[in-house]
Amino acid sequence: MLETLILLVCGSILVSGVLAVVLNNLMAAMVSAGLASLFAAASYVLLAAPDVAMAEAAIGSGLATLIFLYAIRKTGGDVTDE
Repeated sequence: MLETLILLVCGSILVSGVLAVVLNNLMAAMVSAGLASLFAAASYVLLAAPDVAMAEAAIGSGLATLIFLYAIRKTGGDVTDE
């Protein structure tokens, strides 16, 4: 059961990562990358590494995503190249 849950979370990481690369909107791509980081934190919890999970959730999913979203908003990076 645990192996199935780990595979499901790892699949979610892959889907979020692919979406981050494929999406044209920078804000949506950054949110998807942050979601991939959040799924990575969940996988660390499932693999019994809570200290690594807390660091990933706080820095990778939280702080880095907020900084990038703020930078995209301030620079007007919403415009997509067609």
